[in-house]
Amino acid sequence: MRQLIILAGGKGTRLKDRLGDLPKPLIPIAGKPLLEHQAELAKKHGFTDLIIFVCYRPDLIEQALGDGSRWGVRIRYQIEKEPLGTAGAVLAGYDLLADTFAVLYGDTMVNVDLGRIWDAHHAAQADATLLLHPNDHPLDSDLVEANAEGWVTAFHNRPHPPGCYFQNLVNAALYVVNKSTLAAWTQTIAPADFGKDLFPAILKRGAKLRAYNSPEYIKDVGTPERLDRVSEEYAAGIIHDSSLDVAQRAVFLDRDGTLNREVDGVRSPEQLELLPGVADAIHRLNHHGWRAIVVSNQPLIAKGFCAESDVQAIHNKLETLLGAGHAFVDRIYYCPHHPEKGFAGERAELKIDCTCRKPKAGMVQQAATDLNIDLRQSWLIGDTTTDLQTARNAGLKAILVRTGYAGKDAKYPTQPDYTFDTLGEAVDFLLSQNR
Repeated sequence: MRQLIILAGGKGTRLKDRLGDLPKPLIPIAGKPLLEHQAELAKKHGFTDLIIFVCYRPDLIEQALGDGSRWGVRIRYQIEKEPLGTAGAVLAGYDLLADTFAVLYGDTMVNVDLGRIWDAHHAAQADATLLLHPNDHPLDSDLVEANAEGWVTAFHNRPHPPGCYFQNLVNAALYVVNKSTLAAWTQTIAPADFGKDLFPAILKRGAKLRAYNSPEYIKDVGTPERLDRVSEEYAAGIIHDSSLDVAQRAVFLDRDGTLNREVDGVRSPEQLELLPGVADAIHRLNHHGWRAIVVSNQPLIAKGFCAESDVQAIHNKLETLLGAGHAFVDRIYYCPHHPEKGFAGERAELKIDCTCRKPKAGMVQQAATDLNIDLRQSWLIGDTTTDLQTARNAGLKAILVRTGYAGKDAKYPTQPDYTFDTLGEAVDFLLSQNR
């Protein structure tokens, strides 16, 4: 039996005009309480043992949800005598926890494939798995750093130091946790937060925290503005379509010459400069239900001109600059290989004829697997004929932009489906086709 812990202790002071005396997790969205949406999601993905941690007006929450039989789940209630924070509340209820359990905050509207993150947690043999995602305001968000293998390596709470570039990976407040991972913190129960207190402490002691990077929908409704936005996105079908159990549509984006200025190979963050209008174009994709995915050849690594850490630093800057424009990319894939030998300092292990180097379709196919992308509904936008041939090999429709090389590389005879001067014009076209 899969267990889900829902933390529903919030009063909802900032929503007082909308709530009256109701606790925040009972705020209505599309005619039913937020907690009812969560109970339905739990049942859909096989979580039938629900424990709701309550503090403010537990009587109203229990009256609204009852024992869960309406949804085919069992609901129990754990009443907090005083607010203990997200982690403190769970630690106080330690004896109620299953050997492995999921945690969800009761003030978030969620449509996540819970079974998928549950399976990923067990496959990785992690101590805890954190749902992470990019957002459109990373500069004022608490960020998480993960390595190439998918393990959390650091937490960067706001405010961030000036001039530092971090991955746009935000703690989305949904976790899968092994009960044994918490045992050392149960002796003294005090107010504590998962993201700011408990997980950093667990990581410091050597626990394995899995970074589960997902673009699925999870947003808190803690202010009238956020509540209105969530309600609008629910009505528009954006929330329904975001779950990875629904096939996604994506725009695959070349990097150099399409997003940033072409400089014959970006070797350091200082060389990366976004092209005008790029952040706004990607922002519009973000808010119209498209996944934005970067696919980039980076042969400079194989040639020995830069290291993987340099590319990560470059991508951190890319994500930071996009975030400053309230935009984000859902995932970045790059190929470090290069088949031709003869460069001083080249790395022999990367001088191979791989399946990921464009125009081969390996990066696109990996993204399709990771994010359940329907390639028939998806596009690739780039500035070279290599990008166009990649689209053909992957079964994507292709757009050429007249930035960067503007198709003048002439490596392949492939023609685009459409050509536009800028990424912004290309996105205008895509959005006009899907109104």
